[in-house]
Amino acid sequence: MVDHEQWYPAAAYLYVLHLDDLALAWEYLRRNPEYRRDWHNRQRRPEAAQHWGLRLLEDPDLDARDAQPAWFPDPPELIHLYPDVDPMPDSAAFDFWRISGSKGLIHDGRRLLLMARWPCCCLRLAVAPDLEQGMAYVHAVRACARPCTHYCVLAAELDKLAVAADAAPFAATLCRPSPAVLLELHTLQALDATLAGASLREVAVGLFGAAMVTGGWHADGGLRSKVRRLVRRGRTLMLGGYRRLAQLDECGEGRSAQSAKRP
Repeated sequence: MVDHEQWYPAAAYLYVLHLDDLALAWEYLRRNPEYRRDWHNRQRRPEAAQHWGLRLLEDPDLDARDAQPAWFPDPPELIHLYPDVDPMPDSAAFDFWRISGSKGLIHDGRRLLLMARWPCCCLRLAVAPDLEQGMAYVHAVRACARPCTHYCVLAAELDKLAVAADAAPFAATLCRPSPAVLLELHTLQALDATLAGASLREVAVGLFGAAMVTGGWHADGGLRSKVRRLVRRGRTLMLGGYRRLAQLDECGEGRSAQSAKRP
């Protein structure tokens, strides 16, 4: 999928440090050769999307900064907006243009899906067909076996919506990336390298530098084992493990869940 020049520079992967679980899931899925084949054959196989946990096939050449995959079923982070059939006098009105950030809109065949991005934040909304500009609206969450978890997720997303409606920042200052975030960056870089045909040693040089590899590359060494685990983890996520990140399965849990079992 990529050549040496594309996977070797670590700076090309810095955007991964700011992705949430859904965006990371897309990064792994779009690297799957079988998915890319289905995308190129989408005119003959339009039904293939649901096999990958999508409502519509998305262009795999678009990374998470530009892509807008419509996941199936809807992820917990998706906020559903419906007209308020019995609005209060002080009810808030839906105002598309007050939502800050860079916006993307797609229609999945039933409703509009809106994605708004600003520094270090991404908001996903599903807008009911009969909700119009200026109408009072309500938020909806599906009933489920673990309602408290879903309510907490919804509350966190509503906090984002409140910030977006007020004033989203143009920039943000973050602390040093956590080990979990760096793991995703290294995993994606290692996965791209192996898909391009690089050896484990070449992957190690790209990730950790020639000096470290020269001094620590042994048959039973820790560095070699670390690179092998990164490659194995990347392939696992690409070949179906991304579904846990996107919480597509009924019992799936994302990266931020405390009890989540990481691939």
